Amino acid sequence: MRFNDSSPIYEQIADDLAAQAVSGALTAGERLPSARDLAVSLQVNPNTAARALAALADRGVARCERGTGYFLAEDGPAVAARERRDRFFSEELPKLFVRMEELGIGMETIQEAWRSRTAGTGGSKAAEERTI
Repeated sequence: MRFNDSSPIYEQIADDLAAQAVSGALTAGERLPSARDLAVSLQVNPNTAARALAALADRGVARCERGTGYFLAEDGPAVAARERRDRFFSEELPKLFVRMEELGIGMETIQEAWRSRTAGTGGSKAAEERTI
């Protein structure tokens, strides 16, 4: 995992684990890596890894079981997907609209590009990619 300066490292780790939950790489009820294992694999301070796991629990994506560690909550993938959708609409989509205005791209052009991208997939290229 490569870190950037846009947000704290623990948030980037938590977001990556949440993305894995949304993609299906992690399943509901699955045990998450321990803070120590996560720290070693990502080459970060164990406190940073522990903070990432605690952040996931605070957000409802994971749950902590005393003495056994963190697990992906039963509704964790749905919670993480909802968070990602909310963030897309509040942060990414407004930036896209600004770029569209700058470049003179209308909604019709975007709709045509979307139809072309999802042709034959029932409207979801991402769903098609997950089943491969």
